[in-house]
Amino acid sequence: MFALDAAPEQALPDRLRRLGLPVTTAITLTRNRVLVVSWDPRLGLRLHAGFAWAPDDVLHAIVRFLASRVPRAERLAARRRFLSFPLDRFAESRPRRRLGSVADRDTDTVARLERLHQILNARHFSGTLGTIPIRVSDRMSSRLGEFRADEASSPVVITISTRHIRRDGWHAAAETLLHEMVHQWQCETGRAIDHGRSFRGKAREVGIPPAAKSPDGYIPAPERPGTIA
Repeated sequence: MFALDAAPEQALPDRLRRLGLPVTTAITLTRNRVLVVSWDPRLGLRLHAGFAWAPDDVLHAIVRFLASRVPRAERLAARRRFLSFPLDRFAESRPRRRLGSVADRDTDTVARLERLHQILNARHFSGTLGTIPIRVSDRMSSRLGEFRADEASSPVVITISTRHIRRDGWHAAAETLLHEMVHQWQCETGRAIDHGRSFRGKAREVGIPPAAKSPDGYIPAPERPGTIA
């Protein structure tokens, strides 16, 4: 990797704003290889530090991808453009954390979630969603579930909290799974993966609230970079 100074990273926020990003948008640089561009209304824009060395047309593609009311074809073209930039040539990504294997005691739980995914896919998405791995986690204390996509915005995994299943039951877990499947639908149809207008509209269509919430009022904490709850 080249030895480069930090000046381009310092200049990146001004470059993005000059290209149309709202001046009030918070910008955080990451080395995350899972989702190189991530937007959240609370956290602002998080993007890979390698974009600091990108030409203006790549940065403009990011701005257009995040803008509202952009035609789908234009949004997909913008995504292809910024994903084609060789980020690791300029700012090496952190190694991807390996997904853990499923413990024997969780095998039945995962099998039930996989079957639920098939049923909900047929019922609410006409069977159009792809089959992706589903995991359970004992470590998720502040989230009910999460959806992950890779650097090419392809679905990677859905994870559901085992604590959530034990505490809230299978009806609530199925609703959380459906919430993450709406994010999968966003990903597979080229939409921004967030809790914005497309998510809220699809959530209402499939019959779930736009924010995951358990029966006792628990609301998940903000998602980590590279994932969305």
